[in-house]
Amino acid sequence: MDPWTVIILIVSLVLMVAGIVGIIVPIIPSTPLIWCGAFLYAVYTGFEEITWTILIIFGALTIFTLVVDFFANIYGAKKFGAGKWGIAGSTIGMIAGTITAGVIGLIVGSFLGAVLFELMLGKSLKTSFNAGLGAFLGFLGGSFAKLVIGFIMIGVFVWKII
Repeated sequence: MDPWTVIILIVSLVLMVAGIVGIIVPIIPSTPLIWCGAFLYAVYTGFEEITWTILIIFGALTIFTLVVDFFANIYGAKKFGAGKWGIAGSTIGMIAGTITAGVIGLIVGSFLGAVLFELMLGKSLKTSFNAGLGAFLGFLGGSFAKLVIGFIMIGVFVWKII
């Protein structure tokens, strides 16, 4: 492997690691960075080890994780009894929490947003708490799915270049 290929490989792997970090730190795009790392290496090496087929599959997985991540929180909240306003509160809380307190704010904000919005609508504390719990569990489920798929993408990438 020539020095430039090694440099491109290192940059690609750094992008992929940043993508894994992005699963935990939502400001960093997670699986899109993993895809970008694979794309960079594929373009530089002329699509020899990482082919268009692999990139298309990675692209589909990336889109899938983005959709799952978006809907998991909503699904969890709804499954545990949240109404439209509880789901909206969860989303608003997630955004506000991330801006003000980072990762911890993301998790707590999602939970608190659902609880507070449900309480404002006059629902009981138990019902509101369940909505917040559902939003939190949905967030965890979406993050877990992204983590598994991210590691699969990186594993396939490393397997193909070795």
